Amino acid sequence: MKNYFGKEEIIDYVSPADGTIQQSLLYRSPLKGRQPLLVAFHTWSGDMYQNSLSYQKFAEKYGFHLVHPNFRGPNWRKEGCGSDKAVGDIEGLVKYVCSILEVDEKRIYAMGGSGGGHFSLLVAGRLSGIWAGVSSWVPISDVKKWHKECFPRPGVCGYSRHIEQALGGDPNKDAVLGEEALKRSPVRYLDAAKHIPVDINTGIHDGHKGSVPVSQALEAFNILADKKDRISEKDIKYMVEKEAIPAHLQEEREDDPSYGKLRVLFRRQSGNARITVFEGGHEMAYAAGVGFVAHQKKGKKADWSPVEAENTENGEVSR
Repeated sequence: MKNYFGKEEIIDYVSPADGTIQQSLLYRSPLKGRQPLLVAFHTWSGDMYQNSLSYQKFAEKYGFHLVHPNFRGPNWRKEGCGSDKAVGDIEGLVKYVCSILEVDEKRIYAMGGSGGGHFSLLVAGRLSGIWAGVSSWVPISDVKKWHKECFPRPGVCGYSRHIEQALGGDPNKDAVLGEEALKRSPVRYLDAAKHIPVDINTGIHDGHKGSVPVSQALEAFNILADKKDRISEKDIKYMVEKEAIPAHLQEEREDDPSYGKLRVLFRRQSGNARITVFEGGHEMAYAAGVGFVAHQKKGKKADWSPVEAENTENGEVSR
């Protein structure tokens, strides 16, 4: 082990997916006794060194242990992009950290933005027995659909090439690759996460000033929501195209100071799931995300108590 950023260190552990040695950054809570564990995921093109200090700041505030895993690195790699191996890495990491630290296993949380938002939703479904709460920001929920959405757009078409590189070809032209893309997509597994408090967040301008259309987050919410609470295809299309909330939905909002400058435009909850559309693009509010999961406990219904507004930190999510 060695020190890296701030008070974090690098740890090695064995992944049950293939028996290889994998790495993660680790911050150890200085508090005595069993403490919560936050698993924070890097973005689409990132690795474990990315944005770790932003998470560490809030782990210190709440007394959490924190891991920032590599989970096979950038998503253009075959072993990344939501692969079985990447998912297995997280299962192994959580088990390992629980064996070396005092962890409150009723308070293990997942959080991430962009590609980390994708992965947090993916493991919410695939590893649903682990989590007490999940906070997902500007996520990709359907890899095959996102490939098609990125392909014709200058500036973001590179993500389509990343997906093709990870899968071995175009998932919209090959049925086998299309199925592989869906295996790496949260939409395939989110039904299994309905018992977990899941908070999904997206910026109304994302997909225009950013790489992920708001539909990806809204459609993930619809899987988790009761049928009567789902957002209609017409309203989703309006938000994507107009970068605005339809008039008949504009009363569904609330002030939330924990989002800082990312003013809440639309918010709906259903069961253990919540969707928030904020004034912004491809961004996340660390204070709001960590504050949300801090209220959650495994086996309990979602706790939507307000999050403290002090020490808010927002940031555009690195690609």
